Amino acid sequence: MKKYNFLTVILLGITLIGCGDKNKGENSLFNIDDSAFPAHFTQKEALSVGILNPKSKEIDSIVYFVNDKKVGSTKGASKFNFPLKDQKLGYQYIKATVYFGSNSSDATKRIELVSDVEAKALKYKIVNTYAHDTKSFTEGLEFYKDTLYESTGQEGASYIRKYDYKTGKIYKQVDLEKKYFGEGITFINGKLFQLTWQNKTGFIYDANTLKQEKTFAYDKDIEGWGMTNDGKYIYQTDKTEKIWKMDPATQKMVDYINVYSGTSKIKAINELEWINGKIYTNVWFKDAIAVVNPTSGAVEGILDMSGLRKFMPDVTKDDVLNGIAYNPKTKTIFVTGKNWSKMFEITVSE
Repeated sequence: MKKYNFLTVILLGITLIGCGDKNKGENSLFNIDDSAFPAHFTQKEALSVGILNPKSKEIDSIVYFVNDKKVGSTKGASKFNFPLKDQKLGYQYIKATVYFGSNSSDATKRIELVSDVEAKALKYKIVNTYAHDTKSFTEGLEFYKDTLYESTGQEGASYIRKYDYKTGKIYKQVDLEKKYFGEGITFINGKLFQLTWQNKTGFIYDANTLKQEKTFAYDKDIEGWGMTNDGKYIYQTDKTEKIWKMDPATQKMVDYINVYSGTSKIKAINELEWINGKIYTNVWFKDAIAVVNPTSGAVEGILDMSGLRKFMPDVTKDDVLNGIAYNPKTKTIFVTGKNWSKMFEITVSE
């Protein structure tokens, strides 16, 4: 059995997700030699690929691909070395196109690239506690111009609300059509973007008036979960270990990362918040927040938030932690959950 550190177990709960079996990708002529492959690779390593040639064909050259992108070639059957430092965490699909005579044949293999970053244990301090509407099935939480906005889910009860978090006074509320299950929100370029869960539909509003300006269809066949942005791109989750990167001008996906803590992929990442160059994310049904490197997908820090429940005896295990909002004015973070009775203003340190 793999060894998992305490922090990773907080994120994974009792379900430990392994790497799965390697894809053998065998054919009748050539195979990629994986006899010296480790169970996992890291970005600090290089991949040394050789070809098994059981029928002793005379090989002219081999062209190598990673995730269908050409990365190099060799003459004859010599080994190919490829550094992994710029590759995404997660599964990588290796293909070798072998040329012999006037023919060619492909050999394929799947490897898994995992994080070599040891996540740090972070701690939090509660600065203030505020009342939170227990009817709010929180999906998104974000500050815009020093005012808090919240989006909620559930068909027939989804809305975006602009309100005073200190008093609960509602400044404005936009209700979604009953057929939509609202999800994450983010403000960028004077617009408010909102996702829906399984409707594969997003909305764009004027950030100041909350007047809906556009509806867009998802670029990928995914669910809509959490959202945030770095000032240029939008990042969103889809219930898996992926964080997608979207161009807000076109609403098209331009890239993605896979979130890993050590050798374990962290699935069901949910609400997102961009804080000082890192992505803070809730993990569905886990009382924890992961701090993710937005370039590599590696979890660099973990906040165990389970202690918040002692302040809310009315909250059940189904009322999950969800909602992270950074207030740049106070440099504090606001966290809450679905149907929670309280919202907490916290500071975070190592």
